[in-house]
Amino acid sequence: MRAFTYERPADMAAALVAIGKPGARFLGGGTNLLDLMKVEAETPQHLVDVSRLPLAGIADEGDGLRIGATVTNADLAADGRVRERYPLLSRALLNGASGQLRNQATTAGNLLQRTRCYYFYDPSAPCNKRVPGSGCSALKGFNRIHAVLGASDACIAVHPSDMAVALSALDAEVEVQSAAGGRRIKITDFHRLPGSTPQQDTILADGDLITAVILPPPPAGGQIYRKVRDRASFDFALVSVAAVVETNGNRIRSARVALGGVAHKPWRALEAERQLAGANLSDDSFAAAGEAAVKGAQGRGHNDFKIVLAARTVAHALTEAAAQKKA
Repeated sequence: MRAFTYERPADMAAALVAIGKPGARFLGGGTNLLDLMKVEAETPQHLVDVSRLPLAGIADEGDGLRIGATVTNADLAADGRVRERYPLLSRALLNGASGQLRNQATTAGNLLQRTRCYYFYDPSAPCNKRVPGSGCSALKGFNRIHAVLGASDACIAVHPSDMAVALSALDAEVEVQSAAGGRRIKITDFHRLPGSTPQQDTILADGDLITAVILPPPPAGGQIYRKVRDRASFDFALVSVAAVVETNGNRIRSARVALGGVAHKPWRALEAERQLAGANLSDDSFAAAGEAAVKGAQGRGHNDFKIVLAARTVAHALTEAAAQKKA
């Protein structure tokens, strides 16, 4: 690990000044950033610790919720309002990591965690996310965990967050503060596809500090989060699906589908949602939606299985969400 300096600002204003120092990065729970620093995938010169700022509350905002940036994953998953109104978010968080990590990891840090690509963590391997222009070792390497949607020749890494997939299905917004003022970003716009600049995971600008996540009123219909992984105790998703299904008799009134483990960002399956609106409530409709969700998917050899797995997981999650509401 390279040497760095450390600062714990007393308030928001001081934090926004401190982040202007050369090579500065915000530090929350540190469950991802510190690991990356150990292997020199991240090399900040100055850490600005925001974990003691007053950003740890969960408050009602209209019929929705305002979740502070430093709320831990454990506290968020256990909150009664989240479990009652947004059960797919609670379930996603509980599926996201070990209990020890959930006790430390923060809401903002979860959104900002970086890929778990083997080559990104290996300083000896070419990686465009770590060293732009050096190449992507995963393209012709071992790519079983890698992207099948929205990838590019520059990067086929996936975003590892479970929470972000759930937030995508819930149409959340990310509240950001900088020296220039505050703004809100739709969660579906927050993360980026790799294109030719895979080192840029989000649309945040230098000096931006996430202060909260805003949840709108809970959607009508049944909610479910389904995760397929190699190890049940804790592991990153091979494929995950957040699904919301609202029914009206034997028809589907509306549906939301977001996937994880398949792209550089949480993948909102908009074509599948369009097909489901007004369709018959049937296995055939859900199977067709699964196929629509992976339309255009491209495997790279070891990860070809993900395409079929994702389609089937979407169908199963939709079936489960619809049955949950009818029960």
